[in-house]
Amino acid sequence: MNPPPSAGPVHPADLTDALLAAAPLLSALPQPARVRCDDPGTGDLLRRTCVSLGLPPVTPVTDATDLGPFERVLDGLLGLADRPPQRDPAGPSSVDLARRRDFTAWAHRVDVSTSDGAALPTWYAGDRSRPAVLIASACGMPARLAERWVRRLARDHFVVVPQTRGLFAPDPAGRVDVITQADDLVTVLDHLRLDRAHLIGLCGGAVLAVVAAARRPDRVESLSLWHGDFDLGGESPKTDHQRNLQALMEMAARDETRAAAVHAVLAHTMLGVAPPGLAHLVVYPYVRPDLLHRYCRLNGAIMATDLRPYLTGLSHRTLVVTSRDDRTAHPDGSRAVAARIPDAVLHVTEHGDHLSLFRAGDALMDLAVRFVAGDPPRPQTPTPVGVGDDHEPPGGGVT
Repeated sequence: MNPPPSAGPVHPADLTDALLAAAPLLSALPQPARVRCDDPGTGDLLRRTCVSLGLPPVTPVTDATDLGPFERVLDGLLGLADRPPQRDPAGPSSVDLARRRDFTAWAHRVDVSTSDGAALPTWYAGDRSRPAVLIASACGMPARLAERWVRRLARDHFVVVPQTRGLFAPDPAGRVDVITQADDLVTVLDHLRLDRAHLIGLCGGAVLAVVAAARRPDRVESLSLWHGDFDLGGESPKTDHQRNLQALMEMAARDETRAAAVHAVLAHTMLGVAPPGLAHLVVYPYVRPDLLHRYCRLNGAIMATDLRPYLTGLSHRTLVVTSRDDRTAHPDGSRAVAARIPDAVLHVTEHGDHLSLFRAGDALMDLAVRFVAGDPPRPQTPTPVGVGDDHEPPGGGVT
């Protein structure tokens, strides 16, 4: 996972970027985390940078054979092996610039408290006088995972990203049911004194967006649901990934002993499936057995929720996005949701999944921005429907 030796010396600003990006992972790893670092000068730079950024310490080691699986994720992100430090020709200014351009520097954090005592660390960016957009991201994921979405949308909107209760603060999760998690979105709007917002739901967050819109339709300007992890009974087949993950979550959600057993399996398999460039973020809720237990209770509730009662009566302007080849969340779940919402726009791309969703390419972001602004996507040619095939269903509008 490390860059090859030809990657050259370690620049202090690049190390600053990487360590700030790894901050959620560092906060969850047992301390101190270790990474391979053969050059004493680079090791010293690593220690000093962690101190200056106020991050947990990272210990440089020359033998990486006994690194844990999540330490290997950190090791791959930093890529310090066999690389000497590079003097910063601009002095400390380039490091300061790296700090100023980081997500945690230009976005602002506020900790929102819920009625049952849970804490919702929430990030926001943009002009408060502009229309509000609330991004319900994937359950258990750091807000930074949606950074590209926030950067693009914050040009013309006030963008808010709450993090999942019970996973990013020392406070207990309290209740974990889907209604409570959906109400958390409204609690965040209340705290920030936002009357209404465009709701963007990503992956499991799409379920919460639907439930929030059903419970508080007056607070929702529009809905856009991206690669949603939907359950609509027999109307929505599940992928192998969905079925396997749901079974593991049901087991780990029972108690921390079972969660520890599941963690031992997942900890090593995550190395093979975690995507380069995003691994340090998407592994966050899997790092420790106690985190995994809480995550499985929360996300397991999302995955097991039959969404059909919440879709009845929805009338918001709605965009539903999936792809023909998503092997993570079955595309037919999105098709079924679009069919149940009057005049919903279904947009099916040729290729895409949860990873491309968070990499947020230009075409994807253009689609999101146009929809929030009231400009519908360009129409596609409708084709006959068949459950489980690659065609769009009748019902909701098809683009």
